[in-house]
Amino acid sequence: MPARTASLLPPCLLVAALAAVPAAAGCGDSSSAGSDPPALTKAQAQGVLASFTTRADKAGRRLDHGALPGVEADPQLAMDTATFKLRRVVRQWPDTLRFGRPVFYIPRTHGYPRWFAADATTGTGKQTLRHALLFTQAKPGGPWLLTADPYPLDEALGRVMLDDDGFATPVDPGAKGLAVAPGRLPAAHARLLTDGPGAPGTSVLADGPKTKQTFDALRQGEQTLAKQGITLSSRFSAAPHGVYALRTRGGGALVWYVLKQNEAYSVSKRGRLAVSGDLVGLAPAKAVKNRLDSTVLVQYLAVVPPKGRATVTGMYRKAVSAHGS
Repeated sequence: MPARTASLLPPCLLVAALAAVPAAAGCGDSSSAGSDPPALTKAQAQGVLASFTTRADKAGRRLDHGALPGVEADPQLAMDTATFKLRRVVRQWPDTLRFGRPVFYIPRTHGYPRWFAADATTGTGKQTLRHALLFTQAKPGGPWLLTADPYPLDEALGRVMLDDDGFATPVDPGAKGLAVAPGRLPAAHARLLTDGPGAPGTSVLADGPKTKQTFDALRQGEQTLAKQGITLSSRFSAAPHGVYALRTRGGGALVWYVLKQNEAYSVSKRGRLAVSGDLVGLAPAKAVKNRLDSTVLVQYLAVVPPKGRATVTGMYRKAVSAHGS
């Protein structure tokens, strides 16, 4: 699995800083979850993680994105495929993949896809990164695939409530009794990043580096580019991927969801645009003349309380396609 960046600013700036709800997928109904069997045992989850680590590490050492479909599903697959392409162009191979101190959060579910989460770290010292891994199984007997892996800013998964047997409870995307239903988060977050924190429906999200501060940074980036003769438009929408949620202590929910960001850069004078930063490997440099369009996927992890506002606590962002004209 490749190392990543988490900036939401346009890649051509080369600076650090920064709708419809997708269909629910296998999140279960918390009202009946207590009688459902767990998606798999802890030992089986450990086996899934071990197998993924071995195969993903092998693919990473070769930067073989053709091997990723055997271990990942979208959105993770599209994002890591793009990262492999970037790394191959800049000739930067990832370090050996090792997950430390994994803790598994396995929901009691019925139907498919089945899923579970794992809290784990990679790296050491100041290079330590925390992962909120989410694996899914689409059908009986199907492979377990890494589907999402945002980077939490804190020990968010430690808030998950476990029953007497050590298993978690899924929360339905449309569940009531929360500050915001998990399934409404993608559209609300997309509207905030596109139109600002004053837009209708965005008050369910707390201010922070991945909400209001990101919107402010994007607007500042647009102004900076405008002074250079570059026009940028950026719009966010809910990506067509599942929303997954687990019950937390105190009656809240921990939620995984995905946004899509569409960016369009245009200039009247050739030579001002370039395929750079996060877009390297996605489009030929010579293809860009007066316009550059890109599609970005952003995974999020949010904590939703019973009352108040949801806090976004994790993210993984990657451009997955680019087209010059």
